[in-house]
Amino acid sequence: MSEPTKAPHVELFTDGACSGNPGPGGWGYLLRHPVSGSVRERSGAEPNTTNNRMELMAVIEGLSALERPSSVDLTSDSQYVLKGLESWMAGWKKRGWKTADKKPVKNRDLWERLDGLTRDHEIRFHWIRGHKGHAENERCDELAVAAREALVAGARA
Repeated sequence: MSEPTKAPHVELFTDGACSGNPGPGGWGYLLRHPVSGSVRERSGAEPNTTNNRMELMAVIEGLSALERPSSVDLTSDSQYVLKGLESWMAGWKKRGWKTADKKPVKNRDLWERLDGLTRDHEIRFHWIRGHKGHAENERCDELAVAAREALVAGARA
């Protein structure tokens, strides 16, 4: 009888950026496999969005890039995303996607996507203060801002 295959360990760093709230926004992630040393970076943008939506999209896209169930260290400067995943989402689901004060959950469409993605992975959450020199967070911010700026420049052309 063979041993069960251990889930690969990955590090996922994410960030979102928005100019105006709402306004044009971008997201970026850096996905690192510590054992192999491989790194994958991706980013994207939307013309009319919010910072919270871009923070959520960065995590959604990063988790979507995983090809099999993984052990994930998720690092973000978004308390909204991390608290939502760690604390709030279970209650929202029990209440039919309503907040504690019975209001509809904002960004429900993205939270539901994220809920589906998190089921396959063991995720540990790490909050870091943004724009304080954390190399991977700074890189994700660069990716998100560049994607947003490319979108804005393309709209002007």
